[in-house]
Amino acid sequence: MKEVPVFFTVDDDYVPYLDCALRSMMENASKEYAYKIIVLEQDVSEEHKALLADAVKPPFEIQFIRMKDSYSWLTDREENWLRCDYFTLTIYFRLFIADMFPQYDKGIYLDSDIVVPGDISKLYGVELGDRLLAVCTDQAVTAVPELSHYAEEAIGVKNTDYFNSGIMVMNLKQLREEKFSDQFMRLLNTWHFDCIAPDQDYLNAICQGRVVMLDGEWDVMPPAGENEALVAELKLIHYNLFSKPWCYDGIAYEEYFWKYAEHSPFYQDILRYKEGYSEEQKRSDADCMATMIRKAASLDGQEVTFRKLRDQGERIRL
Repeated sequence: MKEVPVFFTVDDDYVPYLDCALRSMMENASKEYAYKIIVLEQDVSEEHKALLADAVKPPFEIQFIRMKDSYSWLTDREENWLRCDYFTLTIYFRLFIADMFPQYDKGIYLDSDIVVPGDISKLYGVELGDRLLAVCTDQAVTAVPELSHYAEEAIGVKNTDYFNSGIMVMNLKQLREEKFSDQFMRLLNTWHFDCIAPDQDYLNAICQGRVVMLDGEWDVMPPAGENEALVAELKLIHYNLFSKPWCYDGIAYEEYFWKYAEHSPFYQDILRYKEGYSEEQKRSDADCMATMIRKAASLDGQEVTFRKLRDQGERIRL
């Protein structure tokens, strides 16, 4: 039976949502494949690992791999912050999957804030050729003019080609052969680019022109605007940025999340977290989104951007 490797990165706080993601994926995946769930984790408790492992049934199996301090050079600098407010090493783990797992030529990477109504084996079946990734356009970027401007002027990628790094089919063999991680580390340590989405911006800059653009049904996000139409056929829902049904009421596609959350051993924890999500936290979310948009509007004026260096002859793309 052909094995499909699926990678997640998670810290202890996100385990309840990973549990829901796994339940949805297991329910809807073809049983003609074997699935290896590989969780790259940071400080996940043994109790939480046991609960996740208990949920996983054949043809799925799960493995936990603790990420050690070997990436301590990824320091807590402001330009490495996720969104606008905090630093987490887990966002960078996905960049080293190809090197860490030489036994795999191909794999899927998924964020944990998802549910999967579609058959994940069909995502794995996407043909990559010599392309590095298969990805979807980041709908949050195309919906916000300041973010679209940032993608084009600071990263140097057409806004409709700027992709979300939370859902990726990865050509692990090609990424190793072309030494993607070496290129990432060289750029990070040499230039210290100021970024909106650190791992995602590097991926877009380095892999530009070397990706397969997937149907948007594989990375459906709750609409940013009230007048945006909902997607009828859903293969994967991504509760990106602040559109979390475990924080807010009225999030588009929230019923898919709660369908699986109700069967999770973390259900009561999720409910308590939502009930306790304060007005102060909600104001902080709104402030962070506004800060990110303001930052995006200004970063093309920085002396060092991916686009400017590329235009000056610096090797950015693989």
